[in-house]
Amino acid sequence: LQKSLNETFGADKYSEARKEVLTNMFSRPMQMALYFCTGVLEDETLFRHYALNVPFYTHFTSPIRRYADVIVHRLLSASLGASSPIKMEKEAIQRQADHCNDRKMASKRVQELSADLFFAIFVRVRA
Repeated sequence: LQKSLNETFGADKYSEARKEVLTNMFSRPMQMALYFCTGVLEDETLFRHYALNVPFYTHFTSPIRRYADVIVHRLLSASLGASSPIKMEKEAIQRQADHCNDRKMASKRVQELSADLFFAIFVRVRA
């Protein structure tokens, strides 16, 4: 798909914009990852990463980016014995995860609407 798209973008001043918009539109149907507290879920098959085909998976980036990453860093650090356990009940961790998921979905929706607006303007200018 990527090779096919690259061949259709062209080489004019709008080629990079077309590439970004179309790539974004094609990736929308992919399922978004969700934060959750493993202590709340009993079904361990929900912990797996489908695309990587691994049974247990956690994802995080630099803790300066998102609060969910700060929590993951703290939990991993405590589980490795490098720091004290965090003083949050699993239900409180799940509430934080739910809030982070809500914010992430809202942010994604705004991003999609922005791309739709850009695409509409692009089509209007090119028509």
